[in-house]
Amino acid sequence: MKKVLTLLPLAFAIPAILAAPAEDAQVVLGGAGHAQSGLLPLPDAVEGIINKGEERVHQWYEDGKQFIKQHGLTYELVQHPHFGDYKLRVTSPKLCDPSVKQYSGYLDITDDKHLFFWFFESRSAPEDAPLVMWLNGGPGCSSSTGLLFELGPCNIADGGANTTFNPHSWNTHANIIFLDQPINVGYSYSEDGSTVDSSPVAGKDVYAFMELFLTRFPEYSTQPFHLAAESYGGTYVPNIANVIYTENQQIPLSPGANLIKINLASVMMGNGMTDNYVQMASIPDYLCEGPYPIYDDPQGAQCTALRSKVPTCQRLIKSCRDFNSRLTCVPAALYCNSQLYAPIQQSGLNPYDARIKCDREKDGPLCYRQMGWIETFMNDPEVKAALGVNPQRTFESCNMAVNQAFMLQGDSMRNTPLLLTDMINDGVRLLIYAGNADMMCNYMGNERWVEQLDTIFLDEFSTATTEQWVTIRSGKVAGTVRSAGGGGSGAGNVTFVTVYESGHMVPYDQPEAALDMMTRWIMDIPLTLDVTEAAAPFMPFGGI
Repeated sequence: MKKVLTLLPLAFAIPAILAAPAEDAQVVLGGAGHAQSGLLPLPDAVEGIINKGEERVHQWYEDGKQFIKQHGLTYELVQHPHFGDYKLRVTSPKLCDPSVKQYSGYLDITDDKHLFFWFFESRSAPEDAPLVMWLNGGPGCSSSTGLLFELGPCNIADGGANTTFNPHSWNTHANIIFLDQPINVGYSYSEDGSTVDSSPVAGKDVYAFMELFLTRFPEYSTQPFHLAAESYGGTYVPNIANVIYTENQQIPLSPGANLIKINLASVMMGNGMTDNYVQMASIPDYLCEGPYPIYDDPQGAQCTALRSKVPTCQRLIKSCRDFNSRLTCVPAALYCNSQLYAPIQQSGLNPYDARIKCDREKDGPLCYRQMGWIETFMNDPEVKAALGVNPQRTFESCNMAVNQAFMLQGDSMRNTPLLLTDMINDGVRLLIYAGNADMMCNYMGNERWVEQLDTIFLDEFSTATTEQWVTIRSGKVAGTVRSAGGGGSGAGNVTFVTVYESGHMVPYDQPEAALDMMTRWIMDIPLTLDVTEAAAPFMPFGGI
């Protein structure tokens, strides 16, 4: 089936899912040892078998925890009294990087949503390492792409038959969760095939997941939490961060709810789609005058025609934001995507990397053959069993039905940056980075919307100089950085990074630089700091 790429910029994701245990079988982890944790107490029953049609679900209690066995797979069950519609199923795989502690499984939601997650502990000092959540975009792409193709502990190899150790994994200095959302992405699923079609819906579910996960694993709850994503994650993440930030403020009002304050420290977005009013208008500039132009003459007929589409696109986006309805937002999405992305799709180049051509027959519909390798690996029955995934489930790297559902809500045209203002003013830091060879979410548009972001750092960022960024390990000039806030001693409160010689997926194209950037960011060390001065703080952690 031919897959349409003119809808929304696609990014990538991660694994996971399994058929939900019978509702009446899901009793909760608890007991006296959990009374102070916020988990429900254990019931009196010790063991039982529940029949649901032809399905037999075996449940039991052991060492103060509840377990359930279904489809031949065993999970620990976690529930929180404040989140009655949510349950967490957890198992402990040893794939990808067996040297670190791992958890995987599902967040089950009563309205038939099941979100897969895969967690990896930090390779160094996990008890002190920050917690990071990574989301891919699409919308409709699994974060397994981020895990197995970009920044995870292992890289897909040999056509999907194997993985190899990734020395530049982001769990070098961070505990990291890869989450497949919304439903029907990667291993995530709904039994009836229903789907989610807007980013605000995702926020509530991810917040509930974080509360259940951190209640069960409180050892990861005391460190800073960083929410990271790429591509359409630039729309997801502000919505999710806004829910976390808002819910954190409500916790003092519910002292008996045993909720954990999630230490939201920063939002990180790579080659994201966040402010389409600004970013769509940058497409002609990038294609005609950028570092990898597809047209020879910036003032020629093709560039002139492309620029003529911008006023109508912006007028439609403004109407979407003024009225905030599907009736006004869908026309904006349809017009802007079809008119401004058309030259990219017709160029014969990889839309995510202007430096290389794309042969979709050989490279696949998204121009990366590794996407097919990931599907091969994730559909291996042994991999599914290890991750707690129903063997009947089929993994797809990207779900185009989800992509179209978001498109037909006009989701990406809304005023997403508005969600960031209050939290940034209150100290939540923002890192926007972009590879300079990406045509879909280009670096010019990303820098421009950050320049216009209405925060207390607006004036300082507007006058901030662009400085070189040199990696610590190799001393290579990896790109440039502009920053506001931090007083010169930190990585900044609002920071924009251009990454040289990189396309849409910075951790894939520039793995060493991506790890250098991410590590300095979570440690609050300026990217502009002299290499000899900056090296010392990394020494106790084994270097980059």
